[in-house]
This record gives sequence, C-alpha cells and structure tokens, in this order.
Amino acid sequence: MRSALQRLSVVFAGGCLGALVNSWLAWYAGQAGIPQKLGVALAPTWNQAFVYPRIVWGGLWGFLFLMPILHRGFLVGVFSRGILWSLGPTGAQLLYFFPFVLHKGWFGLALGSLTPLFVFGYNAVWGLCTAWWVWTAEK
Repeated sequence: MRSALQRLSVVFAGGCLGALVNSWLAWYAGQAGIPQKLGVALAPTWNQAFVYPRIVWGGLWGFLFLMPILHRGFLVGVFSRGILWSLGPTGAQLLYFFPFVLHKGWFGLALGSLTPLFVFGYNAVWGLCTAWWVWTAEK
C-alpha cells in the first residue's frame, strides 16, 4: 500500500502531465487552424503565461483522482475516471472562467458555438492522460 504522500505526488504529477498534453494539443490544433475552420476562436500561443498556470491547475485538478471510485481495470477504470474527472475542469472553464474572468459568455459561446465541444475534448485528453498516469503508478 502506498503512503498518502506517494498517492498525492502521483495524482499531482499525472495532472501536470495531462495538462501539458492538453496544452500542447490546444496549441497545435490552434496552429493547424482546426478550431478556426469550425468557427471557434481558440488559438493560444505557446508561452509561459499560457503553459505554466495550466500545468499547475492540471496538477491541482489531478487530486480528483484520489476519490476511490471506478478502479476496475484499464478499460473501465482508466477511461471512465479520465472522462468523469475531466468534467470538473470543463465545468470550471465553461461556467466560471469564460463568463466571469474572460467575459466570453456562458460556455464561451462568444468564441464560437462549438467552443464547449473543444473544451470538453481538450479536457478529456487531460483526464485520459492523468488516469493513465495514475493507473500505471498503481500497478
């Protein structure tokens, strides 16, 4: 059995890794013009102001993976937990950051009608990467 400190460090590191992959995907898709082709104005620039806060927040959101549910193997546990816990940062982005911090309307719809789909997709990548990291550490 792992100590509490080990579990904390695993989920934080997993969340940071997931956030790094999520950030890279959002940047790469923006550079490739994928969101723009679908009418969504999401094209971040790769710099410290974009990457560092996302990695820290990703690590903090990783603490959701300490909740003891859905630990049934790779296919069910990893994918289910990854998608389930990705709803936390997705909800925060769509219901708090977009409307109140960035003033882009509820669900970020001022950026385009498919913005919620992109946010969910990017955060699902975060959740799946984090879940995979936690799963490999638990083996």
